[in-house]
Amino acid sequence: MIDGLLQTAAPLLAPAFTLWGSAVTWLEIAAFVLSVWMVLCNMRVNPLGWPLAIASSALYALLFVGSKLYGEAGLQLLFIAMAGWGWWQWLRGHGEGGTALQVGRLTPRQRALALAATLAAWPLLALLLRQGTDSDVPWLDALPTVASVTGTLLLARKRIENWPTWVAVNVFTTGLMAYKSLWLTMLLYALFTLMALVGWRAWQRLAPPATPAVAPA
Repeated sequence: MIDGLLQTAAPLLAPAFTLWGSAVTWLEIAAFVLSVWMVLCNMRVNPLGWPLAIASSALYALLFVGSKLYGEAGLQLLFIAMAGWGWWQWLRGHGEGGTALQVGRLTPRQRALALAATLAAWPLLALLLRQGTDSDVPWLDALPTVASVTGTLLLARKRIENWPTWVAVNVFTTGLMAYKSLWLTMLLYALFTLMALVGWRAWQRLAPPATPAVAPA
């Protein structure tokens, strides 16, 4: 099935140019452009970012399958489903009290739960990749995969904590893409890191002030 899928996508997988000794395909270029456009929309809280996420995720799923990054490839399929949900949330979702969904923050307890769930899912996915695929980097592949799910859920609910999550994911994935010689995608994730920092700052102005964990005496 995978071989047939790659054969169908062969024209897109043709090299466009060479970067640092490795071929950059038309598929990677198209995914790069759509992904940058997507993050720009997310920074501006523009719902157009979600259909762009669907398109770019589909392209990256093909790219990662070809590089045996099955966790990242599976993540893209999950992203497609989650992007549909996130798109609906931004257009029709509601926050507390039934009001339209607004940029907000997690409580300290919610932050702790999100971190604990991410760390708990990491070894489970790593073992699944190790036993069920021929991935040569199951642990390195699994960590940004589960953290990206967390980031997408937070983004869909317009929680500002999605941005520091993406900063961490993008820094880690930059190194992983370099290891796999996916140089254009490595540059994309490095750019994503900078854009996530900018998005974090932009959303700080939109979110209400953080509530102290303990009320002052």
